[in-house]
Amino acid sequence: MPKFTYIAIDSSTGKDKKGVIESASPEQAALDLKGQGLMPTSVVAAGAGFKMGAKMARPDAAGTAFTAQAAPTKKKGRPMAIGKVISNQGLAVFTRQLSTLVNAGMPILRSLETLAKQEKNLGFKYVLEQIGESIKSGGTFSDGLLQHPKVFDRLYVNMVKAGEAGGVLGTVLDRLARFMEKAEKIKGKVKAAMTYPVIIMCVAVLIVAALMVFVIPKFEEIFSGLLKGTPLPLLTQGVIGVSNFLKNQILATIGIIVGSVVGFRMLCKTKAGSRAVDWVQINIPAFGPLFLKAAVGRFTRTFGTLLSSGVPILQAIIITRDTSGNSLIADALNQVHDRVKEGEGVGKPLEATKIFPTMVTSMVEVGEETGALPEMLTRIADTYDEEVDNAVTSITSIIEPIMIVFMAVVVGTIVIALFLPLVKIIQTLSGGYAGCGRLLAG
Repeated sequence: MPKFTYIAIDSSTGKDKKGVIESASPEQAALDLKGQGLMPTSVVAAGAGFKMGAKMARPDAAGTAFTAQAAPTKKKGRPMAIGKVISNQGLAVFTRQLSTLVNAGMPILRSLETLAKQEKNLGFKYVLEQIGESIKSGGTFSDGLLQHPKVFDRLYVNMVKAGEAGGVLGTVLDRLARFMEKAEKIKGKVKAAMTYPVIIMCVAVLIVAALMVFVIPKFEEIFSGLLKGTPLPLLTQGVIGVSNFLKNQILATIGIIVGSVVGFRMLCKTKAGSRAVDWVQINIPAFGPLFLKAAVGRFTRTFGTLLSSGVPILQAIIITRDTSGNSLIADALNQVHDRVKEGEGVGKPLEATKIFPTMVTSMVEVGEETGALPEMLTRIADTYDEEVDNAVTSITSIIEPIMIVFMAVVVGTIVIALFLPLVKIIQTLSGGYAGCGRLLAG
């Protein structure tokens, strides 16, 4: 009977163990080792060496499936990637597909290889192949994810790690997929709701710019010809001044716009600037409650998903803090972390921050008392996601008339500014005609 050299993890001690086993095939050898309480990471024909033999993938989350894999092939060059390797929506689809395959009993390595074969995004395909190579070399799925921090964030990696540790990788991947799908759904609704107002605003800006650059200069020529030496009304002078600046200082105008955008982004990257922008974001009238509800919904869903996946509470707070997207909430979670570390619960420290609504802190306390904190956090997230959806709809219905009124004021101001000199011209011409009439009568 063939002999195979193996490397395995002793399930009782957690240490690596090497040896030789007789078996009919690498797959059968893996099953025999599992029966001995060992978790094989590599099984090769004795004397063949690692390059010629077959390597065994680490067991999947349930620890029940093993697949013989050929030796790694030569690595391909990394494809050129512009921007993000894969969008959040694409990553959510991948996670859903992976969870389906793993829950169907397919080993994680084979699942990744299957998804890599059908992946059309060359950059992400390369990432999946590299993760597969890491697993073939004896690493875990989470080890492979850690090598690509720009694709898989800390939330993703730590949830997968918790799933591997608890033997429930399929379940955790399903939760992670639902989490990402929910986040993309909310983001999609906000984008869809804001598309119409943004388009209207862009069209309005283009119309006003066209009036300023092409129409008003023509009226200026008419006014200067008919009102020689007569000063124009102040409103008209202001509109013409803006028009001349836009027409004659186009590079300066573009520079001001670009400089404002770049300056704002640089301000947001500073600690003080980020805090100021986040404070304005959640305190601005009308929009503030929307941003706060969205931030609280993200916090509760992230925190609840991590806890339900088996991530320790202190680590879950840190990960949630790093993915909160708001510096004020991040600072608040720092305080919560310190107090929980000292032995307190989560509800009271959350209430003490004065940022989270009373309803949220009360429900968190109830969840702690009943031992159902993850479920309670998920319910809070569902409630706030629905409130965000309703708030977006309400604000959109308010934005449209506000934009119409705003544009009416802007265009009306331009029209009045052009009409005032016309009144003077008419009065001048009327006075001239009256004088001529009196001369003829005399």
